[in-house]
Amino acid sequence: MQIFDAAETAAKSGQAPSDMTILISPTGGIHMVADSDWPLDSLQMHHGATMAYRVSQSGAVVRVEGREQSRTCLFETAKPERAARLLLGGYFQSSPTYLLAAAHS
Repeated sequence: MQIFDAAETAAKSGQAPSDMTILISPTGGIHMVADSDWPLDSLQMHHGATMAYRVSQSGAVVRVEGREQSRTCLFETAKPERAARLLLGGYFQSSPTYLLAAAHS
């Protein structure tokens, strides 16, 4: 979560985080690999890392994928248009709380 927060903060300040893989060794050592096109699990096994995190950005979306043994996690910012739809969608799509009736003379 801290890696995701740092990447998201960088993106919000206008600095695009570079695609980065962070590998954590069994002894706690940190190895960082920039712009790797290897699958995360392959890179993790190749370096003998116990944990691996990949940070990437595409447009306004920041993504962090994490792996530790058979466990995985994914943090991703919502696209701005999706966030707006979620926030405002119910407002515009909900049924009205009133009913218009034709006037009878």
